[in-house]
Amino acid sequence: MAPGTRNRAVNEHSLALAREWKRLGRAATAVALLTSPIVFAVLVASYDWPAGWSLLAALAIVVVFRGAVDVLAHMLIPAPAIYGAENELRHDDITSRRRVWYWSKKFRRAWNLFLVVAVAVGISMLVLALRGEPATARDGFDAMLDVLGSYLPVLASYAPILVLFFVMNFLILLGPMLLLGIQQIKGYEPGDADWGVKLDDIRGQQEAKEEITKVVSLWQSGEEFEKAGGKRERGVLFLGPPGTGKTMLSKGIATSFNCPFVTIPGSGFAQTFIGIDAIIVRFLARKAKKLAAKWGGQCIVFIDEIDAVGMRRRALTSGFAPYQDPMAVPDHLFFGPAGALTPDGDLVIESRRWRDRLFEQRAEPPGAVYPAVYGRVKGAIDQFMIPGMGGGGSLALNQLLVTMDGINEPPFKKKFLTNRLNTFLDALYVVPRAIGPVSMRLRPPKPRKEEIYFIGACNVPLETLDPALTRPGRMGRHIHFRTPTWEDRRDIFDLYITKVAHSEELDTGKKRDELARVTSGYSPAMIDQVCSMALTYAHADGRPVFGWDDIVEAMTTVEAGVAIGQEYPPHEERATAIHEAGHAVCSHLYNENLLSTRLSIRKRGSSGGHHQAMEIEERFADWRSEMFGRLIHVLGAMAAEVVFYGQNTTGVGGDVRSVTWLAGRMVGFAAMAPQRVDLSDRIEDPERREAEEDRAMERFERIGIQIMHRSGGGVMDADPMQAVVNDPAKRRLVAGLLGQAYVVAYNTIRANREGVGHVADVLVARREIYGDDVVALLEEARLRKPEIDVLQEDAWPAT
Repeated sequence: MAPGTRNRAVNEHSLALAREWKRLGRAATAVALLTSPIVFAVLVASYDWPAGWSLLAALAIVVVFRGAVDVLAHMLIPAPAIYGAENELRHDDITSRRRVWYWSKKFRRAWNLFLVVAVAVGISMLVLALRGEPATARDGFDAMLDVLGSYLPVLASYAPILVLFFVMNFLILLGPMLLLGIQQIKGYEPGDADWGVKLDDIRGQQEAKEEITKVVSLWQSGEEFEKAGGKRERGVLFLGPPGTGKTMLSKGIATSFNCPFVTIPGSGFAQTFIGIDAIIVRFLARKAKKLAAKWGGQCIVFIDEIDAVGMRRRALTSGFAPYQDPMAVPDHLFFGPAGALTPDGDLVIESRRWRDRLFEQRAEPPGAVYPAVYGRVKGAIDQFMIPGMGGGGSLALNQLLVTMDGINEPPFKKKFLTNRLNTFLDALYVVPRAIGPVSMRLRPPKPRKEEIYFIGACNVPLETLDPALTRPGRMGRHIHFRTPTWEDRRDIFDLYITKVAHSEELDTGKKRDELARVTSGYSPAMIDQVCSMALTYAHADGRPVFGWDDIVEAMTTVEAGVAIGQEYPPHEERATAIHEAGHAVCSHLYNENLLSTRLSIRKRGSSGGHHQAMEIEERFADWRSEMFGRLIHVLGAMAAEVVFYGQNTTGVGGDVRSVTWLAGRMVGFAAMAPQRVDLSDRIEDPERREAEEDRAMERFERIGIQIMHRSGGGVMDADPMQAVVNDPAKRRLVAGLLGQAYVVAYNTIRANREGVGHVADVLVARREIYGDDVVALLEEARLRKPEIDVLQEDAWPAT
């Protein structure tokens, strides 16, 4: 069976009907042409029309008659299905449908006009009859024309005024909002978009830079790629915390690639009235197309904070906040400033999650779209005057999606004019589709040559954006920006420190590594500021270059402002040093993946001092031993105060809160319990051994209960750990973990009392220690892990 025979058999009746339609059309055309001389003769002989006008009128009547036949036939006979038909029948069907559409519309309009005129003539006849004047149809028609003639000049004179009044009111009400939105669209032509940023200046995001370079290169010269069957991507989405270089990379693209660049913040689409945001999107696309046409056919559109317009539409969400895994995002571990683990900020550990949270906290709130006074007026309109009219960018997303899909569509005017002219020629019946190889119709307009590409940037999770925006074909390429790691910060320092005068000691690899370690959580902008501020300190002292001490002082100022100059009382100063030394010593011994980077007793804000460390390797999961080491690390300060002073201060309050949450997280979310005491190698009698083991575990629990933070509310408290500690069985496990960790910390400080004292003495003398100096100080203290015998009473801290 030949290809297509089955389809043809299925539609044989429809195809036969289509052929009959074709013959019927030809017959109707022949009848019209044969009767046209009679019409011509009647017009010339009976109505004395000139020959030229009579010929034109005869042709017009023939065409109208032919259109009426088609319309009537389509009303009485079903249109044939052309599935599986040959090309000629399909083209004939298209032509036939165009003709029917054209003449149906014309006949409807003519009928409506006839009804209006008939009603007007009827009213005129009634008025004439009431006056006692002749009331024929001709008289009524003439009276209607007289009335129109008298009122038409008045309407013509007032119409422009009414139109102008409507336009002015529209501009007064919506013009300022539309203007403020359009003003946020910035266009930069090649040579104008120079922010002093090049792609080489983008540091710490090598993977992202390489990826976007590949994409933009294909955008600019992807003809060969398309010839090979590839398809250039329409958009790219930058994802990452604020301050990681997304906007900076976009500026580097604008400077380095020779094509125009259009920018708009996502908040620029937020408007009071529905529809204004869609107009702004259209204006954005129009501006991009004009610049692309001017500069070789390409333009890049950058939408910063695209989440302001691209969030999931309400129809796709339930309205509730998405679930957050407490193990993946431990929000309750971030109590203090700069992501500290304690409310007073004295304990900071750099990790990937800590950096992500810290950069999120630095994010600026979305800027106001309108000035303050106008914003208040806008709010009043939204809430009171016209409730429910606030568009809020809801239509902007739909319009943006439509714009991205139709960016290459043929120009509207060409498409409209081509369609109307071809339809008119089809409706004349006398103009063939083609004469030999020459087409008698305008060709469909080709797609635009201009290529518009979109880059969006946002700092929200990909899941919160509308899937219609992030799917392939729109912004399907997603480039993730990470917070700067140790290696990234070194790369950033290599850029910025070379731009300012500095001492040669900072050019060694060791010092650059140290600088990268001590600047935990720094963004590229902060590193740039630190280098510039360090030079300020050096010049203030009359030195042409800055050194290590200058950059350290600049770091303290950037992070927490100028340190408070108030001196501690001597006993309190040493107690603070003992507290921080306890943290540092326990971290050094029990946290193998942590490297101390800072130790300080300089007072900043509510913190009298702090110990800071960083993860050597980025971990995506924590072992029980590692988390237990964190417990010892946090409780090391409390243990140090008890060992040196026989009591603790209120300064451990933040540590207690943090360590309780951490232990609750271990028990409530990770099924981690206290390690059972095993005395099988010490006591042979099973009953006595079990009794001693139970006694030790009970002592751990009593110590842990005393340490446990319980200042929260009840079961409905916002802290999820309250649900853990409110459960009696879980509370015993949490207490056991805290007790065991504290006993280890207590014995560690007691066994290393001399070393802890040495660290505290050096800290009192120097006030603040950074980087390698902290590690060297802890190494020279000759610290060791103690052997703990739970059967010895002195191994247990006094309670």
